[in-house]
Amino acid sequence: TADTGAAQIPSIAAPIQAHANAIVIAGNNPSALCPSLGQAAAAGIKIVSFDSDVSCGSSPAHLFINQANTQQIGESEVRLLATEIGGKGQIAILSAAASATNQNAWIGYMKQELAKYPNMKLVTTVYGNDDPATSLQVLQGLLSAYPNLRGIISPTTVGISTAAQYLDTHKNLLSHLTLTGLGLPSQMRKYVMDGTVAKFELWNPSNLGYLAGYAAASLASGTAITTGSSFTAGKLGSYTVLAPAATTGASVVLGPPTVFDKTNISQFNF
Repeated sequence: TADTGAAQIPSIAAPIQAHANAIVIAGNNPSALCPSLGQAAAAGIKIVSFDSDVSCGSSPAHLFINQANTQQIGESEVRLLATEIGGKGQIAILSAAASATNQNAWIGYMKQELAKYPNMKLVTTVYGNDDPATSLQVLQGLLSAYPNLRGIISPTTVGISTAAQYLDTHKNLLSHLTLTGLGLPSQMRKYVMDGTVAKFELWNPSNLGYLAGYAAASLASGTAITTGSSFTAGKLGSYTVLAPAATTGASVVLGPPTVFDKTNISQFNF
């Protein structure tokens, strides 16, 4: 009920008591969950993270199901916005929780990509905690503090849909502002078709959960998923485990994100 690591700890304790075979979790905090996940691993439960990784070092060992290449997401968000605003102007980021592993990793790559656009200036990053009311509040504060803002990147489905709704109802005042980020086609379809948002991205969340489920089942069945090994995930086919990187442990990448616009958004129902 809250976007914090502490709020997830009871959801780890419950499957430990139930003697579950595996836990699949999207971490709200990179390190706060490690002691609880360590207890789960000690009880023989396999750990799979997805969407937002946990950073527990080598203990407990876990597999991260990455929705898309982290660097690719961060860089492509900046490129989408740069194309729309001509590579010039003040921009801001409307993120989720300040502690969210995935958000911070994407933002890190966004900042690297922004070095290629000297006329685009990131003025601030604000956090809506994946709550519509909080997202709206920080958005309004952002627009008040930076009246010349040209663009917003919101790499969170709650943030981008909240911002799109606000821009849609204030078009006369905010027609100069461009919004992009990561959103759900079902939530963003109206705003794309009426011109409030031109383009945004996301992976297929159904496929992400499907892949995470197959990975958890494989681990729980005794399959050793280590660097370079492969496993089959039903209709999605075979996946190979990647070596640990600077920001993640052993991982599997679902695939590149999809860019949604007027030409294709009606084809997607999630």
